[in-house]
Amino acid sequence: MSEPGTHRTSPLSFVRRGGRMSEGQERAWEELSPRYRFDVPREHASTSVHPDARFIPAEEYGRTAPLVVEIGSGQGHAIVSAAAARPDTDFLAVEVYIGGLARTMLDADRAGIDNLRVVEANAPEVLETLLPEGAADEVWIFFSDPWHKTRHHKRRMIKEGFGAVVGRALRDGGVLRLATDWEDYALQMREVMDDAPEFARAYDGEWAERFDGRAMTAFERKGLDKGRAIRDLTYRRVAR
Repeated sequence: MSEPGTHRTSPLSFVRRGGRMSEGQERAWEELSPRYRFDVPREHASTSVHPDARFIPAEEYGRTAPLVVEIGSGQGHAIVSAAAARPDTDFLAVEVYIGGLARTMLDADRAGIDNLRVVEANAPEVLETLLPEGAADEVWIFFSDPWHKTRHHKRRMIKEGFGAVVGRALRDGGVLRLATDWEDYALQMREVMDDAPEFARAYDGEWAERFDGRAMTAFERKGLDKGRAIRDLTYRRVAR
């Protein structure tokens, strides 16, 4: 479903959830936003991106460096860990839940991280227009909502046509990293990306090895504890 007042024609891959932020999250949102948050010009909805808006990495980070974009960064555990471990790389967290972004900024501040920015926005719009073409060196999508019910599969982020969307934002030779703990979605991801002319497999065998740059989060551990296998996929952007 689209957000109220929008003119979107494609179903969103998320539903906005309510709930109050903790006092610490509210304080982080107010105090740390000027440092970490890119204030997205909107189109119609609270998570939309105005088509003329641009996130220029060199301007936002004050340097030229490799850029990693995580779509659906959640509470930020994976991206904050990666940003701390790779100070020579810039990171962009894309998320629609402000509580998660507030937690991300709070943890980044505590770790003294300067190479991280956050964006509250619908991910396809970030990939389609907000980022300059070929701006990202890597795009990560870990454990996006699998939308279990068949009638909801149209809401899945990685579906037919997604290769062109994410391929626009990645530089030639850039890497797309995917992971899920839902077998049906993993099979769909693999089928979609194998068929995408913008990408080629960057792994051998049935599935890619677990990406060692992905911090083990409580979400991933919960899936493992329930006996669900974690499946990784890695693809490389072919030359335009």
